[in-house]
Amino acid sequence: MVAGAEWWRGAVLYQVYPRSFADSNGDGIGDLRGIEARLDHIAGLGVDAIWICPFYASPGRDFGYDVSDHLAVDPQFGTLEDFDRLLRAAHAAGLKVLVDLVGGHTSDQHPWFQRSRASRQAPEAEWYVWADPSPDGTPPNNWLSVFGGAAWTWEPRRRQYYLHHFLSSQPSLNLHNPAALEAVLAVGEFWLKRGVDGFRLDAIDFLAHDPALRSNPPRPAADGQVPAKLFALQEHRHDMIQPGLFGILRRIRALTDRYPGTATLGEVSSQDGAFDRVRRYSAGQDLLHMAYTLRPLRGGFDHATVRDLLAEAGREAEGWPCWSFSNHDAERAVTRWNPAGRDAPPDPRFARLLAALMVSLRGSLCLYQGEELGLPEAVLSFEQIRDPFGLTYWPEFRGRDGSRTPMPWQAGAPHAGFSSAEPWLPVPEAHHPLAVDRQELDDDSLLQVWRRALGMRRAYPALARGGLRPLDLGAPLVGMVREYGGQHILVVLNLSNTPQSFQDARLGTARLLPDFTGQGACREGDAATLPPYGVLFAALEAVEQPRFAAALTA
Repeated sequence: MVAGAEWWRGAVLYQVYPRSFADSNGDGIGDLRGIEARLDHIAGLGVDAIWICPFYASPGRDFGYDVSDHLAVDPQFGTLEDFDRLLRAAHAAGLKVLVDLVGGHTSDQHPWFQRSRASRQAPEAEWYVWADPSPDGTPPNNWLSVFGGAAWTWEPRRRQYYLHHFLSSQPSLNLHNPAALEAVLAVGEFWLKRGVDGFRLDAIDFLAHDPALRSNPPRPAADGQVPAKLFALQEHRHDMIQPGLFGILRRIRALTDRYPGTATLGEVSSQDGAFDRVRRYSAGQDLLHMAYTLRPLRGGFDHATVRDLLAEAGREAEGWPCWSFSNHDAERAVTRWNPAGRDAPPDPRFARLLAALMVSLRGSLCLYQGEELGLPEAVLSFEQIRDPFGLTYWPEFRGRDGSRTPMPWQAGAPHAGFSSAEPWLPVPEAHHPLAVDRQELDDDSLLQVWRRALGMRRAYPALARGGLRPLDLGAPLVGMVREYGGQHILVVLNLSNTPQSFQDARLGTARLLPDFTGQGACREGDAATLPPYGVLFAALEAVEQPRFAAALTA
């Protein structure tokens, strides 16, 4: 585990989606006591922290991201006392705890919004983004909701429109208003006083908007076709990614600085320039500690894409990235990036390759629950879908529920041991053989691979905190050298399902590191053969920096 005030630098976080992690009371919904009961699994992976998705009071229209009371635990997840117990137990297990701070919007059932919509004279009147209609009664501008349609909803009581970047039941907070920002900071302080170790900040690109409410320019589709998601038909120049965001982030950082050892993790959208925003939002001592982007979760997994990812990871700019391959909003990586196609069963060797790639990246890491088991995306029928996003866009987009199905704990138990009752989402049959209890008994399982991979990352500071220099290798190989304090670790990955040769004069004196994947390279002198989806990790002999640097391409 990483110790000290900068524990987050190079740390590995484990993302818990509470509804789907473990059900302790037999109602089919995961809860806080369920998380507590399974902390040994999380701690046993060798991660440093857990990030717990929203468990706050909510109508549940967006499954917790529509908060109606930031200071209360929703009864379906337990009580504040249950959270305090979980926090103490996590700390006793050596785990830090980050919770979601959803500061860009609330539920329309939140008392703040109820008072804001009722009167323009209420203290909270300007805590949300209100605007008069255009002269013809239409919305004040052309901004679109991510979830479809206009980003504005008419409120007859105020005779104004309110802004919502997502569902119409998720009105956007106006954080340009000092009182609204202070209210969000007070929420953060409430949880910091309870002992949390920081926050994951939801959708930070949407925390500030253009106060002049200027319309976005059009962005015609390259193929001339109208997409299912109209959000792509605009350049989002005014509704998001605004300069005013930096002032908001500085206020949040100043709050956490009053609680030494706490950290902030920002979620950056996949809009153009995402990697640059990760760096800018986490640069210096007065902004976020780290940030991650959804950008890698939206693309493919070919040689050029992985090379570009390594180039981004190797840029020696200010800021600290965090890397995520899967989460509750995206298709699971082993399915999304499956070289054989989304409909084919994932190759276990490819899942091991992804583990090797992830632990090699410069920055911190975020592992999504079930990723350590190699869970494929669940295929659900329309009748099984609960996600409002999926219900709106079916069948062109099947929503986010395929990555939110319950964790399988026991292969032979009803509902794979997640619950004694029918779960809120079904456990796919394909997930039962991948259950934790079965993988625990198999030394070659992906679960064991992840434990060894994270152990390797902890054992070598170059992997956790070092710089990254990409190697200029031809397809299908990619490679890098990680450097820290005189330690140089060579990493080469075979992205194909056929054996590949690699040659480097330094291999002859290098020390191969333990093969944690079961598909490590075989070396003969200064050459190595990487099996299908194989990996090579080697500690290089110390050489003079100029000669070392000359062999690499930045």
